[in-house]
Amino acid sequence: MNNDSYYKYHVFFCTNQREQGQACCATFGTQDLRDYMKKQVKELGLVRQGVRINTAGCLNRCDKGPVMVVYPQAIWYTFIDESDIDEIIAEHIVKGHIVKRLQVEE
Repeated sequence: MNNDSYYKYHVFFCTNQREQGQACCATFGTQDLRDYMKKQVKELGLVRQGVRINTAGCLNRCDKGPVMVVYPQAIWYTFIDESDIDEIIAEHIVKGHIVKRLQVEE
């Protein structure tokens, strides 16, 4: 782990459900994909290496959704399915490389 952050990578998934059909990340199945990433990270032994997967309320980026953010670098990603999650794990979490095709630009 680095000295700047308690976790090597701390990932937050927006799982917010908005009222009355407004656009939100939860409509994309983010809770299931967050659960999938948490399971994969655990199975790969990455928890012991300082990786934490968490749920967040609204991250206020619904127009880019679904979204997650990886700290301490504050890299934002969008994703569609488990293969996108697998790519983020393999490239960013394991190798430290940003997945440009899934990155949400500012």
